[in-house]
Amino acid sequence: MPRFAANLSLLFTEVDFLQRYAAAAKAGFDAVECQFPYAWPVEQHVEELQRHRLSLVLHNLPAGDWSSGERGIACLPGREEEFQEGVGQAIEYARALGCRQLNCLAGLAPADADPDELFETFTDNLRFAAAALEAEGMNLLIEPINQYDIPGFYLHTTPQALEVMDEVGADNLYLQYDVYHAQRSEGELAATFARLQPCIAHVQIADNPGRHEPGSGEINYPFLFRELDRLGYDGWIGCEYIPAAGTVAGLGWLTQARAAG
Repeated sequence: MPRFAANLSLLFTEVDFLQRYAAAAKAGFDAVECQFPYAWPVEQHVEELQRHRLSLVLHNLPAGDWSSGERGIACLPGREEEFQEGVGQAIEYARALGCRQLNCLAGLAPADADPDELFETFTDNLRFAAAALEAEGMNLLIEPINQYDIPGFYLHTTPQALEVMDEVGADNLYLQYDVYHAQRSEGELAATFARLQPCIAHVQIADNPGRHEPGSGEINYPFLFRELDRLGYDGWIGCEYIPAAGTVAGLGWLTQARAAG
């Protein structure tokens, strides 16, 4: 049966962030992930993880000024020093939290930017991050995000991600396969996953339309979960969706998935 991790940035938002660890454990999760842990001292995260016997399996590198609309800085020329400082901060948190995988958001491509310069900046930054994480025994992930939800996001298809990974050439650089974004951009979910499985180190899920819980939309998640089992995927599946009517009320899909497994 697939292993599910609650995304604390989107689930259990009925309570304050640090209380979401307890809520996730009470709901039966053994692991969690989050987008950005940096607003709280790392010691507070460690305390909650230990208290509730949870593992933190993923968080993002710092992604610029999120509140002003930035969605990563890795592709942006002129922000390299800030990116490198962010890698250092992310490693400090991940080391303390026991987190072995960090995701790098590429960022929004400026409309007037030179495509070659963006590609070179992104791949150079990824080489730096991959080397720094490799020294810690950690993986670096990149995530294509659909351009309907985030217009202008630089990394938006799996073929593009594969081209970037090939150029960087780092053994610890992997694809984060977000099923929701993949469905909106490309479809062919099961076939694409099977083809790219050696490159995939983490999966995230939400249904479409609406980015709500599995079972609320068009994606056949029972079939997809069976396929991941059949293919031998043993990584985590991050539940990064927006509950349609409350987190706990929407967890029926998880009960069914566990029963089927």
